[in-house]
Amino acid sequence: MELLAAAFSAACAVDHDSSTSESDTRDSAAGHLPGSESSSTLGSGATPEECPALADSPATLTEALQRIHPIPADSWRNLIEQIGLLYQEYRDKSTLQEIEIRRQQDAEIQAGDDGSPASEEAPEEDDEEEEEEDEEEEELASPSERKALPQICLLSNPHSRFNLWQDLPEIRSSGVLEILPPEEVKLQEAMFELVTSEASYYKSLNLLVSHFVENERLRKILHPSEAHILFSNVLDVTAVSERFLLELERRMEENIVLSDVCDIVHRYAADHFSVYITYVSNQTYQERTYKQLLQEKAAFRELIAQLELDPKCRGLPFSSFLILPFQRITRLKLLVQNILKRVEERSKRECTALDAHKELEMVVKACNEGVRKMSRTEQMISIQKKMEFKIKSVPIISHSRWLLKQGELQQMSGPKTSRTLRTKKLFREIYLFLFNDLLVLCRQVPGDKYQVFDSAPRGLLRVEELEDQGQTLANVFILRLLENADDREATYMLKASSQSEMKRWMTSLAPNRRTKFVSFTSRLLDCPQVQCVHPYVAQQPDELTLDLADILNILEQTEDGWIFGERLHDQERGWFPSSMTEEILNPKIRSQNLKECFRVHKMDDPQRSQNKDRRKLGSRNRQ
Repeated sequence: MELLAAAFSAACAVDHDSSTSESDTRDSAAGHLPGSESSSTLGSGATPEECPALADSPATLTEALQRIHPIPADSWRNLIEQIGLLYQEYRDKSTLQEIEIRRQQDAEIQAGDDGSPASEEAPEEDDEEEEEEDEEEEELASPSERKALPQICLLSNPHSRFNLWQDLPEIRSSGVLEILPPEEVKLQEAMFELVTSEASYYKSLNLLVSHFVENERLRKILHPSEAHILFSNVLDVTAVSERFLLELERRMEENIVLSDVCDIVHRYAADHFSVYITYVSNQTYQERTYKQLLQEKAAFRELIAQLELDPKCRGLPFSSFLILPFQRITRLKLLVQNILKRVEERSKRECTALDAHKELEMVVKACNEGVRKMSRTEQMISIQKKMEFKIKSVPIISHSRWLLKQGELQQMSGPKTSRTLRTKKLFREIYLFLFNDLLVLCRQVPGDKYQVFDSAPRGLLRVEELEDQGQTLANVFILRLLENADDREATYMLKASSQSEMKRWMTSLAPNRRTKFVSFTSRLLDCPQVQCVHPYVAQQPDELTLDLADILNILEQTEDGWIFGERLHDQERGWFPSSMTEEILNPKIRSQNLKECFRVHKMDDPQRSQNKDRRKLGSRNRQ
């Protein structure tokens, strides 16, 4: 028993401290050994009959550690070389597989729950304990059953022999699958996916550089300034990815059972991933330059089309290579989240995963802000030029201001009588510009100009939906300005073109208004959820761009096919067509999705919690 404990401790490299208690070590090593009858700690006198995993246990510590050995460098390099997928293909297959896995889990659990109605309320503590015991019993599966787990790492293609970490010949021959509990195997797969996906990403970056950036004909066609905008600092990004991958390779070569990868991710995110911010912030100018070159330079257009036809590109467009860095940095955060969901709670590996995730969040936010800042500045200048003020002029351009929504509505005018309702002048056009801190009401005038007749701070807006009053007043809501440009209260009755448009305006004008369903931050254990099955690019500022496999809480839904949702992995909110998603029907799956996100985003640092508890205890003692 002690030999197995030592072997597992060496494999995971979680605790190198020799003072670790013997009971804790036995728990980590034997808590979920395959074939054991319960999850309780086995005694030192356990026999091979009581614990089948002990029947094949090595006679000496040396023999035990021989099961856990480094991967030879040549073997690992061969694995990397055999990754046949470009990152674009890898990412698409991976996200599609995530969707299918959720569908299967949803269907399986629903089939198991037939005949017993699912509770819509949050489960009680007793129910949670029973579910955890059921999960532990399921985890006590045989090695053959464990190998049938849903694939996390997707390398299945004609050019690659390996699908999973557990499919590596070194893993199969080492015997570690007989030692590691199922949860550790899942964690190894999650870390293995991060490493192999980085290899696929580096392969695609290298192709971008060698096939496009360094192409002599392309260099002659492009002016140096055009080439700089088009490719930015992609060489720096490639160099960082190469060093990052080399460190991950060395970690893999140290031991076939990965001790951790998030410590490497954390260090690179903190010290080296600023190159991503530079590249992504250039995205607005990059896209504009690329479109201009396609329109204005026939030689560029013809050469790019020719290069795209090369078999190396696998039929992928040049633009898909240009957006690789932005796709990778966002995906890397999700991969770390996947690891964080599987590490032991309050462990060293959880701390490093939390640290890595926080650093990546800061990088991703800086990337997003960089993109938005470039486009917002130009947009605000354009809007300012189009406005003519009938009232006291309001400065529109500000570093802290950006556009949330703009569009035309119908303003109701005249007394609400039967005669007025029959006239065509009941409504007149009004145009709204809603910024993050200001509402400007205008009327459109000839020459693509807007005449401003009122305004109000966004924080002093209130909205109210009218009850159904027939077709004429359908989709009408009341907008109240508590303090307008004349420092008095003003009320407007506005009509939208559809129910979804009305809801969208009301949500944007009064963001703190209570929605039909609760938000992620309420910590409710069940809420309507959808997953994205078709990617969607936002068309308006109040919409949310969706990637495949995104999970979202539904906060509001309209009858004409729009959803206001909150994405779980980053809490971004916005509207999107319901046709781009499918509902997650099983409450257990929805609850699990929320619990995992609470752990990623809301869990305090264990050390910080301990210090907080000590401070509380000290204050009580002093009292």
